[in-house]
Amino acid sequence: MASASATYEIKSEHGEVINTSTGLSNKKLLMWAFLGSDVMFFGSFIATFLVYRNRSLVGPYPADILDIPITSVSTFVLLMSSLAMVLALSYVQDGRKKLGTLWIFAVVVLGAIFLLFQVYEFNHFAKVGLTPRTNLFGTTFFILTGLHGAHVTLGVLWLMFLGFGSIKGTLRADNAIDLELAGLYWHFVDIVWIVIFTVIYLISARDVAPPGSVPWVPGAH
Repeated sequence: MASASATYEIKSEHGEVINTSTGLSNKKLLMWAFLGSDVMFFGSFIATFLVYRNRSLVGPYPADILDIPITSVSTFVLLMSSLAMVLALSYVQDGRKKLGTLWIFAVVVLGAIFLLFQVYEFNHFAKVGLTPRTNLFGTTFFILTGLHGAHVTLGVLWLMFLGFGSIKGTLRADNAIDLELAGLYWHFVDIVWIVIFTVIYLISARDVAPPGSVPWVPGAH
């Protein structure tokens, strides 16, 4: 007689091997474990940003340099990429190869546009005098947004690989779990950006020179 604690594996229609003791496949468990560790990773840097918020002794300060309208556009682009990701997964799972491939590359394009916005912002900030070495704001800002940008870059490369796999036929409805895992990662990256956008661009956007600091004069760096 089999032990009551024994576990069994079944295969879903999308190639997902599910361990019935947890209701999740090993791949999904590993992805959720990774995302859980990444929550703590980003949480520590977000907390650091908040701890050192408005403590810079020299400018430029957030109110001097942050451009909320431009960053709002890039945020909208990234959020739309999550919608494209949902459509891509749905079409791949349904076996609609052309539409699945189209929407995978739509996510890639939208992710790349977001990265171009970030490159533009970093370049602009450097030109007006804000770098990771300028002040506490610069250090925490570039580390936090740079780490997120690295995550987006990884996601774009991953989805490019899956997109070409869809073209070649190696990504199909019976192994769509591979795209679903990439989708979990992508949605996580989007959620993290919403938090970063709120903390940096909404909460801190009006931070000016604190008492005892040196006011920033544009062009004086």
